[in-house]
Amino acid sequence: MSNIPGPNPQAANQHETAPEQRPIAPRNALVGVAVVLLVAGALAGYGILRRISAGKVLADTTRELAAPTVIVAAPRPGAPLDSFVLPGNVTSFTDSPIYARTSGYLTKWYFDIGARVKKGALLAEIAAPEVDQQLAQAEADLNAAQANANNARIQAERYTGLVQSNAVSRQDTDTFINQATSTAAQVRSAQANLQRLRELQLFEKIYAPFDGVVTARNVDTGQLIDPGAGKELFHLQAIQTLRVYVNLPQVYSSNIKPGAKIGLTFAEHVGRTYQGTLVRTAQAIDPSNRTLLVEIDVDNRAGELLPGSLAEVHFKTPPAGPALIVPAAALIFRKEGLRVGTVIRGQGINGTVARLVPVVIGQDDGATVQIISGLSPTDQVIQDPPDSLIEGEMVQVVTPAKPANAGGK
Repeated sequence: MSNIPGPNPQAANQHETAPEQRPIAPRNALVGVAVVLLVAGALAGYGILRRISAGKVLADTTRELAAPTVIVAAPRPGAPLDSFVLPGNVTSFTDSPIYARTSGYLTKWYFDIGARVKKGALLAEIAAPEVDQQLAQAEADLNAAQANANNARIQAERYTGLVQSNAVSRQDTDTFINQATSTAAQVRSAQANLQRLRELQLFEKIYAPFDGVVTARNVDTGQLIDPGAGKELFHLQAIQTLRVYVNLPQVYSSNIKPGAKIGLTFAEHVGRTYQGTLVRTAQAIDPSNRTLLVEIDVDNRAGELLPGSLAEVHFKTPPAGPALIVPAAALIFRKEGLRVGTVIRGQGINGTVARLVPVVIGQDDGATVQIISGLSPTDQVIQDPPDSLIEGEMVQVVTPAKPANAGGK
């Protein structure tokens, strides 16, 4: 029994500490690889974010630089409008070009430009020998047609009486009756041709169609007159009463009635006011400019006013409320009508976009314009808008630099 080996304490200790002596190199390698991947991912993410941020900044900067720079200001309040002045085109009451109706040579003219003529006055004479010869031939043709018709009528009447007694045949009678009818029609045709040539011969003399003034003479003695060329011989205008046409803004269309007395002033008659009467309106608003065409007649028997001139038409109307005044350069003319550019803040990349609002104007003195409707006192009006400005476009609002001596006084 003593030879049986007993437990070895050293061997047991070695068996118990064996797990703590496993190799640790593979775990350290995995940790190192993970750290490297995390660092690489962080660097890559930082680069991507930086590149995205740079692209956004570049896009914003590009849009900002592309936006036009504008100066804005609020419209100035104006006094309530109870009267306004509009330009009017002065025309003659009747305006007629005089043309030739027959061919020939002008032998004489009797009135030059500026001459006052009465209705029916002889203006000029034309020599037309061809028409005269055609008229003589037509008279001869008519005489021949009447002779033939008279002979055919006598024969038809004779045969009509003889056919009752069977002295002539029914066929011969019908023939002469038809000849009488045919020759009677030839007479009527010859008469119509003769009348046409007689009226054409009357056009050898040019007469005034109404009382007026000769404002143009475009022919002289000896010139060939050809009606097919469409050349105007004279121009005649009736100026005893003149018509004045005005484009009235839509906002005033309901306040203007036919029969109203309207004052007219002219640059060539300083200090004088002529009285006109509003006689008619177009009864429709022109959609291209939102105005109503009105006609004002003014007495011109004294001959002081000239057709073709420009008049200042003074309208009186109930007060339409205070008007807003903007520079004339702020107006934008588009095919849709008159517009004014304003800005709306708090939108878009840089916070400001343009808006085009339709407006109705009142008085216009060349430098400033009164806006009757379309704007509010709080609107910011673009002072000198670019021609390419469109609705909703991004704009940059700048404040103009004040002069160095602005605060001196």
